[in-house]
Amino acid sequence: MRAMIAAVVTVLVSAWGLHADDWPQWMGPTRDGLWTETGILETFPKGGPKKLWSTAVGGGYSGPAVVGGKVFLTDFQRTVGEVKNNPGERISLKGKERILCFDAKTGTETWKIEYDCPYSVSYPAGPRCTPTIADGRLYALGSMGDLYCTTLAGEVVWKKSLMTEYKIPAPMWGFCGHPLVYKNLLLCLVGGDGSTAVAFDKNTGKEVWRALSSSEPGYCPPSLIRAGGVDQLVIWHAKSLNGLDPLTGNSYWSVPLEPSYGMSIMMPRKHGEHLFAGGIGTKSALVKLHADKPGADLIWTGKRTNSMYPVNMTPIVDGDMIYGVDQPGQLRGVVFETGERKWSTFAPVLGMDKDEDYRGGGWGTAFLVKNGKRYFLFGETGELTLAELSPEAYTPIAKAKLIEPTGECFGRKVVWSFPAFADRCIFVRNDKELACYSLAK
Repeated sequence: MRAMIAAVVTVLVSAWGLHADDWPQWMGPTRDGLWTETGILETFPKGGPKKLWSTAVGGGYSGPAVVGGKVFLTDFQRTVGEVKNNPGERISLKGKERILCFDAKTGTETWKIEYDCPYSVSYPAGPRCTPTIADGRLYALGSMGDLYCTTLAGEVVWKKSLMTEYKIPAPMWGFCGHPLVYKNLLLCLVGGDGSTAVAFDKNTGKEVWRALSSSEPGYCPPSLIRAGGVDQLVIWHAKSLNGLDPLTGNSYWSVPLEPSYGMSIMMPRKHGEHLFAGGIGTKSALVKLHADKPGADLIWTGKRTNSMYPVNMTPIVDGDMIYGVDQPGQLRGVVFETGERKWSTFAPVLGMDKDEDYRGGGWGTAFLVKNGKRYFLFGETGELTLAELSPEAYTPIAKAKLIEPTGECFGRKVVWSFPAFADRCIFVRNDKELACYSLAK
C-alpha cells in the first residue's frame, strides 16, 4: 500500500510540478509574458474556468502581483469628482490611493496602506503600475508619483513623492513605468531635466543616480537586456530609445524614436541582436545591438503597411515572430526582423472579428501570456481566450467571460489591466472587483 501511495504521489508531482509559480511583477517573473507552470488546462470547461473568489476593490489600471500565497494590488477610492475619459483633458478628483494585500486562496483582505492622493490626470480611474516585489519588499508607484517601499506584511519602509522631489508635474496619463529591481537598485521612470530615469537604493530610497532629459518621460517601463557583453537598461522616452549602464546611468547609445503625443508605452522587445519598439503615430524602429561592445544602430523604421504600433500592451516575441495588438485594435503576427505582416484578427481584442480596415477599435487592448505552446489572451471585453499563435495563423481554442469591462474608451466599455498568472490561476481586476479563476487541469 505504501509503495502504491508513493507511486501515485510521484506521478502527481511529475504532472503538476514541484511548486506553484509566483507572479511578482508586471508581465511575470522576468517581464516577458511567459508563464512556466505546468498542469494547466488544455481547453475551458463548459461555462468557462471555475471562479474561486472575488472581492471588492476600487478603480485602477494596475494589475495584481502574486507572491507567497498573497495577492497585492493598488487602487483609488474616489471621494470627490467624476471620472470622465477625455484623452486631451486632465480631470481633477479627490480620494485615496491604496496598496492592498489579499489571501490568494480566499480573497480575504489581510492588510492595506492608504494615503490622500488628489488626481489631475487624463483617464483618472486609478493607479497604472503593478506592484513590483523582490527580496521581501514591495514597491508601488501611484498615478501621481507616490513611490512606496513596504514589507510584505504591510509596514512602510520608505516613501517619497516624485513630483515634489523632482519638481515635476504628473504626465498627462499619470506615472505608468512599472518600477524595476536590479541588484541593489530600484529603477524608475521619473521625468524632468536630467532625471527622466532615476535609480534609488532599493533598501533606503536614497537616489543613486539620475540620467537623461526629454520633453516628456513617456510611459514605457524600464527594462533590462544583455548585449555587447554587458547588462543594459533600456529607456524609451518621448524622443528616443536609450541604452544605459544600469549601475551608473551612463549612456551607452541613443536612437531617435518619437511617438505621437509623447506616448512611448510598450516595453522594447529584444530578439537575438535586434531590439524593436513601436507606438502611436505609425512610429516604430528595429535597432541592431552591437555584439562586441554596448552600442546600437538603426536598421529600419516602420511604414503604414508593415510593423505594428501597440498602444496599451507589450508584444511577445516567439521565435522569429512578434505578436501584439496594433493601434487600430487588431492582434497581429509580424516577422520580427523585417516587419512583414502575416495575419491579423480583431476577435480576441474586441470580442468579434472585423475587416482589416475597421477603425472602430482604436486603442484596442489585449494582454498576451504564453504557457507552453499556447497563449492566454485577456481582451478589453473581459474575455479570456485560449489560442495557438503561429507564423501562419491565429487559432482560437476556447473563450470565456471572466469580468465585466467597467472603464470607457471612445464610447465602448473596456478593462485595461494586465492579469496575474500564479498558483495555476488567473487573477483579474476591473474598477469594482478583483477575481480569481482556476486554470488547473
